Order: sequence, then C-alpha cells, then structure tokens
Amino acid sequence: MELTILTFIIVCPLVFLASFVDAVAGGGGLIALPAYLLAGVPMHNAIATNKLSSSAGTVFSTVRLCRNKFVDWGLALPCISMALLGSYIGANLALRASDTLLRWMLIPVLPVVSFYVLKKKEIGDNSGIKIGRKKQWLICALSSLAVGCYDGFYGPGTGTFLLLLYTGAAKMDVRRASGNMKLANLSSNVTALVVFLFSGNIIFPLGLAASAFSIAGHYIGAGMVMKNGSRIVRPLILVVITLLFIKIIFDL
Repeated sequence: MELTILTFIIVCPLVFLASFVDAVAGGGGLIALPAYLLAGVPMHNAIATNKLSSSAGTVFSTVRLCRNKFVDWGLALPCISMALLGSYIGANLALRASDTLLRWMLIPVLPVVSFYVLKKKEIGDNSGIKIGRKKQWLICALSSLAVGCYDGFYGPGTGTFLLLLYTGAAKMDVRRASGNMKLANLSSNVTALVVFLFSGNIIFPLGLAASAFSIAGHYIGAGMVMKNGSRIVRPLILVVITLLFIKIIFDL
C-alpha cells in the first residue's frame, strides 16, 4: 500500500495510547489494531505490522519491570516457554483459519470475567491465601499456553487475561503478576512476529515509526504500574474487557 503522512498521523498517536494501556493492564491491541485499519492498512498487513510495534514497546516495559524486581523468576520458565509454544500454534492457525469461532467463544467468557473483577475487592490482593508452589507453577504453565495461543491467533486483551489468571488462579500479587505477564506477553508477541515476518506482511516504514511511539507508551505505562499498583489496574481492566466485548459483537 502507499503510505502517506496521514497514515502516520493516525497510527502513531493511537499506538502510543494503546501501548500505555497495554503496559498497565494489557489489551492495547484493542486500540492499536483498529488504528492501523482506520489508516487504511489491509487486515493481514495491520495484524503483522502491529506485532512489530507492540513487540518493540513490550520489550521496554518488560525490562523496566524486571529491573525493579516485579518478576517472580521461579515462575518465569512456565510463563515464557508455554507462551512461546501457544503463540506459535495460534499464529500458524491464524494464517490458515477463521477466527469467528474463537470470537463466539469469548462472548460468554467476558461477562464472567467482568463480574469477577467487579466482585473482587482489589486485583492481586491475595494476602492470607496460600497455594502450593507446584500447583502455582502448573496454573501459570496452562494459563500461559492457552492465552499465548489466543495471542498468536487473535490477540486483543492478552495481557488482561494473563494478569487475571496469574492473580486470580495462581494467587500472585499484582506487582509480580504484572512482571510475569509482560514476560509471557513479550514471548508470545515475538513468536507471532517471527511467523508473520516470514509471511511478508509487515510494512516496515510504518511499523518502525509506530515502534518508537509504542516504546514511549510502554515506558510511561510501566512507571504508572510501579507507582500505583492495583489502583489503576482494576478500572483499566474493566475498560479493556468492555471494549473487547463491544468489538467482538460489532465484528460478528
């Protein structure tokens, strides 16, 4: 496609906003992917180019959280390895199959997740709740595999789902859940990016420009997580889930 100044004006600021939201609570793809489509980028090119910019930004927010000890390194292996495997499976399926069935499956899931978030007093508040380390390891592995597959196949809301599973099922506190979520999300992003890279669908001039804005948004968003913790996570998760639900209904 022919790139114009208007293409960059539409995509880059919205990618910055998407990256900020993604660094805090995940779900930045709900903003970034439609931004590419709004600018007239064809669907397959939009998905592939969005993976480039989102991966670049996720690297910076992940590094920042890791440096500030927001990662439970004992759970890093299942989070990363299973997200890699899941994303590889999902991305290859995305190149061959329709995502309509998966979108239909999410329609009953999203209201249940919203109810959980509203009912829980504070995201990541697991004080007094103990869970065996082996069980926690298994939950993180299965969660990362399932959500990693979803990320490679479809994508929007990936970080949100990981954060909710890590805090709700694996009983991690929101700080370390955020760090491990970023590690898993980065792993799935990079794997899908490699698959799309070989498909030849990435528009590099637009993707590299958007990457700079993505890096800025992720860096600022990661700083908000470190300062405000779960206070800003809860409302943003609800916004992300609502937008994802509306988007799925609209697409169907």
